[in-house]
Amino acid sequence: MKQNSADSASRRDFLRQTFGAGVAVLTGSGCAALMPGGGNWIDAHVHVWTPDTDRYPLAAGFTKAGMSPPSFTPEQLFAHCKPEGVARIVLIQMSYYQYDNRYMLDMMQAHPGVFSGVAIIDEHAADVRGRMKALKEAGVRGFRITPGKQPIDAWLGSPGMKEMWKVAADEGLNICALINPEALEAINKMADQFPETGLVIDHFARLGMAGPVLRGPLDRLLHLSKHSRAHVKTSAFYALGAKKAPYLDLGKMIKELRDAYGAERLMWASDCPFQVDPGHNYHDSIALVRDRLDFLTAHDKEWMLRRTAERVFFS
Repeated sequence: MKQNSADSASRRDFLRQTFGAGVAVLTGSGCAALMPGGGNWIDAHVHVWTPDTDRYPLAAGFTKAGMSPPSFTPEQLFAHCKPEGVARIVLIQMSYYQYDNRYMLDMMQAHPGVFSGVAIIDEHAADVRGRMKALKEAGVRGFRITPGKQPIDAWLGSPGMKEMWKVAADEGLNICALINPEALEAINKMADQFPETGLVIDHFARLGMAGPVLRGPLDRLLHLSKHSRAHVKTSAFYALGAKKAPYLDLGKMIKELRDAYGAERLMWASDCPFQVDPGHNYHDSIALVRDRLDFLTAHDKEWMLRRTAERVFFS
């Protein structure tokens, strides 16, 4: 949570030129065997990065000294997730690299079948459609959007942003929104305009980041469930509500979301590496959904811990 012109015939060349010669073009079904794990669960939101800033330079405004932790590679991630039965992971492009998705793509290629990806592109640059289609061929299944410091209406109203939503619908991709609660109404209006676009709301739209979950913002998130292609990540427990394991204070919100969306449109995620910052750990994140909320049925857990993310990001 802590915080971019090729035609179809030349798309592979475009990928190599833009993201590096080491990137393989993947398909949704061209996957090797999964990592071992008792549950074969899916973590739907993880960031990875490398201290090798020579090979993978940081974007303007970021410094190596500011990377915290200094490194979070797939190998470091596996040490946390494999003991909990997590077999697949959705990688979210890290802000340190901004629009340069090469490290994420290279890790996807290095661990076939384990990772899906959510990329970041610049919606104001040329050929939004071409870049999204090229990244789709590399295994990307979603595109992160976030307003940053822009006014919400201007951010969502730009031609490039509207093109992203349209292309996502056309290509079976997902718009993954990192937003605060005040953006929910505007996101709802975009979903009205683009009802065929897959939409994923990250981290409960950050409800409860400033303290207890408030009724008004939660109602707006629940209202978004009227859109059949809207999904919510139940994630980033370390940053919400009481911000203290076992995170049971978030159970009421999760129950209301389950009742509104159905478990089939919810997906658990850790938001590593931030979930394993001091005072928190990976086990407590997955255990909240897997072990600790008695209102969740076996059916609910199967969808929230695997099948929703599988359908949205691995198909």
